[in-house]
Amino acid sequence: MGNADYLYPSTNDHQCAHRVAIPPPQPFFKSFKNSLKETFFPDDPLRQFKNKTPSRKFILGLGYFLPILDWAPRYSLQFLKADLIAGITIASLAIPQGISYAKLANLPPILGLYSSFIPPLVYAMMGSSRDLAVGTVAVASLLTASMLGQEVNASENPTLYLHLAFTATLFAGLLQASLGLLRLGFIVDFLSHATIVGFMAGAATVVCLQQLKGILGLDHFTQSTDIISVLRSVFTQTDEWRWESAVLGVGFLFFLLITKYFSKRRPKFFWISAMAPLASIILGSLLVFLTHAEKHGVQVIGNLKKGLNPPSFGDFVFTSPYMSTAAKTGMITGIIALAEGIAVGRSFAMFKHYHVDGNKEMVAIGTMNIVGSCFSCYLTTGPFSRSAVNFNAGCKTAMSNVIMAIAVMFTLLFLTPLFHYTPLVVLSAIIIAAILGLIDYEAAICLWKVDKFDFVVCMSAYIGVVFASVEVGLIIAVAISVLRLLLFVARPRTIVLGNIPNSTIYRNVEQYPKTDNVPGVLILEIDAPIYFANSSYLRERISRWIDEEEDKPKSTEETSLQYVILDMSAVGNIDTSGISMLEEVKKTIDRRGLKLVLANPGAEVMKKLNKSKFLENIGQEWIYLTVGEAVEACNYKLHTCKPDSTKKESQPWNNV
Repeated sequence: MGNADYLYPSTNDHQCAHRVAIPPPQPFFKSFKNSLKETFFPDDPLRQFKNKTPSRKFILGLGYFLPILDWAPRYSLQFLKADLIAGITIASLAIPQGISYAKLANLPPILGLYSSFIPPLVYAMMGSSRDLAVGTVAVASLLTASMLGQEVNASENPTLYLHLAFTATLFAGLLQASLGLLRLGFIVDFLSHATIVGFMAGAATVVCLQQLKGILGLDHFTQSTDIISVLRSVFTQTDEWRWESAVLGVGFLFFLLITKYFSKRRPKFFWISAMAPLASIILGSLLVFLTHAEKHGVQVIGNLKKGLNPPSFGDFVFTSPYMSTAAKTGMITGIIALAEGIAVGRSFAMFKHYHVDGNKEMVAIGTMNIVGSCFSCYLTTGPFSRSAVNFNAGCKTAMSNVIMAIAVMFTLLFLTPLFHYTPLVVLSAIIIAAILGLIDYEAAICLWKVDKFDFVVCMSAYIGVVFASVEVGLIIAVAISVLRLLLFVARPRTIVLGNIPNSTIYRNVEQYPKTDNVPGVLILEIDAPIYFANSSYLRERISRWIDEEEDKPKSTEETSLQYVILDMSAVGNIDTSGISMLEEVKKTIDRRGLKLVLANPGAEVMKKLNKSKFLENIGQEWIYLTVGEAVEACNYKLHTCKPDSTKKESQPWNNV
């Protein structure tokens, strides 16, 4: 069999089977280059630069990193009207959420507004999603408070804590942008759907429990995030509970949940739930101002400094031991923020039938966090709640982020004194109402029904977050997911195939119980690439299949096992350990007086089998394009040149 590019018919007269062609040899460096290209550049971003003048390439290059240059020239008044409505709507949500999430991160509330001004402007220029609304998120805020709080107490040393938050944001941005520039976005894929469902639900549970501090008006609270520490902190201070704060908090929480429920039932009125947090802040502030509730145990925000973001270039902390804490916090929060932002952007892009470039998004999100860290912002990404409001409001482009930023800028310049009497309990109610949507119990039920292992991963993440810490829960879930991946590689399935009656189709005998066994032939399908990690297992499993087949009771007329066909359709690749395994399997089969037959090995497998001389060892006439042709050839040989029924140890099969 030569190095043909096409399949060609066998020269045997008794069959019209086709042999499997060996692909033409390819230089190593070219093959290696193609593999790298497929790994890091599957979307082939350079194809648009081919056959272009240098000036055109420069413009296209700018357009690649600044998508605003692509859609801005086509921007119309109709788009502006839609984006104006969407921008104002998400601003009404971004302002109260920003203040609330900053408090959740143990940062000054004004940082929530700062983080809703600069980052959206950067993303509007660099982001590829039309629907993503940029801002702070609850999970990243919780992670920031949890991880930085282990090193520095925000109450005792607020300045150092603030500077560490800026430093962690810088590290997160550098990591995110680097992943995008180096085309390493596939790393985020290790956070499986089950991991994210469990992690988000666990984080949401912890966040809700921590808001009991604000609801009950407690002054002192644990820095730990696990449920036991939180509940102990709550119930050991029963004498500190303030009923005024609790009544106010429960009332506003009920109001927010009712508006969310109404908007969910009537999607046209989505703006009601979007406006509800801002309305709660206004009503709560008026109530406190008129009743002087701040003198009766209701805590308020206090003074918020007017003015735009002050620079924070000189506030980064690069000294030991704080730098390592900031770097670790930045890397973990950065990965979580990336996973959430890209998932949200792709979800809404699917509804509008356009493409979101994952690597572009990483560069955009990373750049906005780098720039934000230099202007008093902490970690931002694209939260689902805000993006959903942006989508439902009918946004057309990323200009809605610019409108939102302008509204936040107006608030920073003129309206911050109005937040003086905003009760903290209202912020707690806003956080709880927003975060409850992250507890996706329907997804967990679906995981249980579809894949029990995924459910275990989900619950491991949830339990780890709730009973240990956010970091521990994430590490446990990722570790179990990676372990599952390794098990899939190390223990691939081998399936016995049978013939669908009146056809040449061969399928899993367990899936199709009415399939017919082929007398004298054992057909096994290997369901994964063959590597060093699974070669020993496959060798032992194939031997057990042969033992089981030979041990089956047979009638005197039935043909004993003579051929073992390996269906290689699913074997996309093979390494030297895998080739050695096949050689050992062939020796074992030869000693038993049987014959090994291969069906449909792929191009990469054929190339390596040819170079290793395994094809010469097995005989080129024992490799077929389909299982049907292999069975036909075996049946022909069984009936025309039947082997000696007496199997002798170490007696090789004679070539037919």
